[in-house]
Amino acid sequence: MRLAVFLIVSLVILSINVCAATNLFSAQTYQTSFLGWMKKHNKAYHHHEFNDKYQTFKDNMDFIHNWNSKESDTVLGLNRFADLTNEEYKKTYLGMSINVNLRANQVPMNGLNFERFTGPSSIDWRQNGAVAYVKDQGHCGSCWAFATTGAVEGAHQIKTGNMVTFSEQHLVDCSGRYGNNGCDGGLMTSAFKYIIDNDGIATEEAYPYTATQNRCVYNTTMLGTAISGYKDVPRGSESALTAAISKQPVAVAIDASPITFQLYKSGVYQEATCSSYRLNHGVLAVGYGTLEGKDYYIVKNSWAETWGNQGYILMARNANNHCGIATMASYASV
Repeated sequence: MRLAVFLIVSLVILSINVCAATNLFSAQTYQTSFLGWMKKHNKAYHHHEFNDKYQTFKDNMDFIHNWNSKESDTVLGLNRFADLTNEEYKKTYLGMSINVNLRANQVPMNGLNFERFTGPSSIDWRQNGAVAYVKDQGHCGSCWAFATTGAVEGAHQIKTGNMVTFSEQHLVDCSGRYGNNGCDGGLMTSAFKYIIDNDGIATEEAYPYTATQNRCVYNTTMLGTAISGYKDVPRGSESALTAAISKQPVAVAIDASPITFQLYKSGVYQEATCSSYRLNHGVLAVGYGTLEGKDYYIVKNSWAETWGNQGYILMARNANNHCGIATMASYASV
């Protein structure tokens, strides 16, 4: 009851202030939208942060309206990150340690001539049972671990016919000596190396995720599967990346820093400010295709189904390595 009264009083006070400013929507529209969004996403704030969160929400609501009012293949929406500034979002949810020069394992897959790839025009590994449910990394920069497990899950399912989910927490807790930093970032290639040297990775059930870095408690009774190796896609080659995805899901690193990525809802994502070398987020490419003449990759994120299109994003394909999606891509061999 006290929280409800506080919210109403706060919004009344804020409505007085916003009336003096130029706004795209009425005070009532902002208030109704914010309270509905809070309920949908189960949000509650301390008294001292409520006003800032409301103002940020309004700013994002305005940005979304202005963006969606112009012609664009990308549609934005009030997703789970609508109460975050772009700086808050980047600080909390982007967690990769990238050195794009670390590419020592570029072995062509199955001898394919990537530049003359003539595989299927589209593929969606979700329809083939090779993609697990959309997971949630929480307030932990462990995207690299989720991209790694996703690649291993896909390779394992394609080989065995069984979908088993593997443990991100195992990688967060135990792969530090391979250069990974738990919730403060890491690399998919380093995680692959750890799995190889460790003779496998735990199942998610045996070593569940906590969104914090803890002491390593892995033992062999937790083992889910081993991998025989991993390979890197030749840097910057979208033909090579498409060829790799035609065989299995592929872990990729991207620049996810733009506010348009933060607030993505649907459509083919293309953002002029996206970098092909400043990579900060690990995700899983699970397919590709074409929509209304626009080539795209199907990319699975680790921010739950309350972000993007049920946890997924369509990223521009054959668009000059957009957001660096082909800069640092790797896949596992089981």
